[in-house]
Amino acid sequence: MNKAFIFDMDGTLFQTNLILEPALDATFDVLRSKGLWQGETPIEKYREIMGVPLPVVWETLCPMHSVEIREESNVLFHVKLIEQIRNRKGALYPHAEQALAALSENYPLYIASNGQVDYLQAIVETYQLGRFIKGIYSIQSIASGHKSDLVKKVIIENGVQIGAVVGDRSSDIQAAHDNQLLSIGVRFDFAQDNELAKADIVIEDLTALLNITLD
Repeated sequence: MNKAFIFDMDGTLFQTNLILEPALDATFDVLRSKGLWQGETPIEKYREIMGVPLPVVWETLCPMHSVEIREESNVLFHVKLIEQIRNRKGALYPHAEQALAALSENYPLYIASNGQVDYLQAIVETYQLGRFIKGIYSIQSIASGHKSDLVKKVIIENGVQIGAVVGDRSSDIQAAHDNQLLSIGVRFDFAQDNELAKADIVIEDLTALLNITLD
């Protein structure tokens, strides 16, 4: 029977908080220079919604801006994020590599993320996650933009029959439940207790995954 672990990326395997502020600041510096933004960069607002689809991110951060400006901001933001990643300003969470290495000996591992393809690829290449990960799935491949549909795609394309979704936000937990998989919440930077309460299991260190048996 095919069993697998499906991981979220931001706030689960990768410490996005380390590159978030400089990349977002750089983006809003451009908006400020064009007279399209006044005041401080909305870092805290972004932290609150971290993990939601990108259109929702920019609708929330820049509700008064046109769709065109939001799209331009998003493109610039991703350029800045990737620069930070390539320059190794970010990091994997503690014990992430150890946990992935051990799990990959017994299960195929996949990433299902709301991040864009080039962003995810930059993380995978920089931290050599291809040693452990069998497939990388971006929300860009799903017309609906829903994490549940993305996880379903992973399941169908890889014949997964039993598995777990590991993530830090409600969309990850819901995606697990919608696809009859085990939901494992990680209590890291962006996690919120009211969302984690809906998970089947909550962990505070990725090595705890080594004690979980899929059946």
